[in-house]
Amino acid sequence: MTRLAGYKFKLLRAVLLAAAACLACIAQRSMAQETATPPVSVPAASTPCTGVPQADLCAAIEAATLADLRWPNFGDYRKEVRDFYLAEGYSLVWSSQSQPTPQALALIAALQNADKKGLRSEDYDASRWSERLARLAQLTPSASSGEWAKFDLALTVSAMRYISDLHNGRISPQYFEYGLDVASKKYKLAEFLRTRVIAAQDVTLVLAKVEPSNPFYLRARTALEQYVALAKSGEGEPLPVPAADKIKPHDVYPGVPQLAKRLKLLGDLHPDAPAPATNVYDGVLVKAVKHFQQRHGLTPDGIIDHDTFHQLVTPLSRRVEQLQFMLERWRWLPSDLHTPMIVVNIPEFRLHAYRDRETFTMKTVVGKALEHQTPVFADSMRFLIFRPYWNVPDSIVEKELLPAIQKNKAYLDKHQYEVVTHQGEMIPSDKINGKVLRQLKAKQLEVRQTPGPGNSLGLIKFVFPNHFDVYLHGTPEQRLFARSRRDFSHGCVRVENPEALAAWLLHGNSEWTQEKIHTAITGDATMQVNLQHAVPVLILYGTASVEENGEVHFFEDIYGHDAQLQSALASGLPYPTQNPVASTNTPGPPTTNTAVRTNGNPN
Repeated sequence: MTRLAGYKFKLLRAVLLAAAACLACIAQRSMAQETATPPVSVPAASTPCTGVPQADLCAAIEAATLADLRWPNFGDYRKEVRDFYLAEGYSLVWSSQSQPTPQALALIAALQNADKKGLRSEDYDASRWSERLARLAQLTPSASSGEWAKFDLALTVSAMRYISDLHNGRISPQYFEYGLDVASKKYKLAEFLRTRVIAAQDVTLVLAKVEPSNPFYLRARTALEQYVALAKSGEGEPLPVPAADKIKPHDVYPGVPQLAKRLKLLGDLHPDAPAPATNVYDGVLVKAVKHFQQRHGLTPDGIIDHDTFHQLVTPLSRRVEQLQFMLERWRWLPSDLHTPMIVVNIPEFRLHAYRDRETFTMKTVVGKALEHQTPVFADSMRFLIFRPYWNVPDSIVEKELLPAIQKNKAYLDKHQYEVVTHQGEMIPSDKINGKVLRQLKAKQLEVRQTPGPGNSLGLIKFVFPNHFDVYLHGTPEQRLFARSRRDFSHGCVRVENPEALAAWLLHGNSEWTQEKIHTAITGDATMQVNLQHAVPVLILYGTASVEENGEVHFFEDIYGHDAQLQSALASGLPYPTQNPVASTNTPGPPTTNTAVRTNGNPN
């Protein structure tokens, strides 16, 4: 039995070894066959630049970057650049026979002079074009194809940037949450270059039509040239800081000689005026200071206080910047500005009414700088209301009126307020009790102020419907117009002379004579009058303005909008599209969304 078992074991082992050898042979053969079988080829994925004659040019466009540029990243223009070269079959358009075209040279000249338009010429590679052209001139035709492609792309990108910035502005107004929209006036840049520039007989003329043509812009551009020249000439001798808080006429001031030179430099003192013989501040110097104060939104009393001294010593470089910012803001406005038109300049605290020329101007009160900024936007005035009611906003009812009523129920009658239902049904003042006050707090009832001289809207309300719920109106607080700085309202704009503004708006409507307007104001009825034609209203923000006679005015940056614009431009291209100050709680200048209110808050 033992011998038989050993035999069976040997036989089983032999079978297993043979099977293993067979499996190994099969595996080896299979591996050999796999090695001998050629791999299946997978075709390479095609790219947008496959088969393109200028493959390097195409690749740079797809990457939206060109290292040769001052600002290499042109991702915000990639689509327009791609469309431009696709239409041209990726051929080079700014050179011919290894020479730049006349159009290319004219375009480069415009880019190099962009500073004169209030732009930054280095945004368009101003200092790099001469070197590029010199380098290309030294290359042989066979070695220069790649360099000419870089030149072509650099000029296309720079041209698109320049044309867009010159026409629409560098930063979108919506970055600042302004109620202005440049989308409708944007060029199709690829088409514009292709059809109007690359074969233009006069590139300078084409580019001149890109700029705004309104007189406000043109006057600001001229003033910019003047102030750039002044800044280049130097600031002159510094003014000594006064020892006293104020320098009044007939005071002795050691800085009188420097003051006279400063006023001559700025154009407020006649250049032929004789040099002061003493250090007494009087005579023509006082007159010149009054003119300076008038140009800077200050009380023209001739007293050099802190505000006047601050404006006197403001560097000319800051004045250049203010004019540059004003040009930027004029580019945000519609291309077809036309009169009649009303313009309110917030930091100037003034309203200007225009027909063919400026008809008249008046003082305004605007929104408080730190709490209730008046928003920047454009709309059209459609009607005015004589002897309006004021529907008090819920926030004012809760924060101001309810506490006052709880202390003294006579408060309502004293200030001509009424409690009404949402349907307008009035609740008599002797019925005002705890239940009514709870309903007011729950916003189930409303408060309105009856028409009359004491109404917070004054006697006329001027309506241009807008989502900010901002309008122009009169005011019983005429004393505020005597101040030089007038940011006292909750966001709406109070006008100094509403009756004159109503007469201007109703000009040409024979039914509405001056006498009838006065009767409507002094009568008893509330009356809405629709305008025969809507009148554009621009609520703008500019710390510089230029009068029709060329006189330049400067104002304080009361809302910090200049500072925000300066910060946005400092980041370089591509400029930002989302404002971190407006969209977060990051400390900084208040944004215009603080002025968005409901229910017609006038103050």
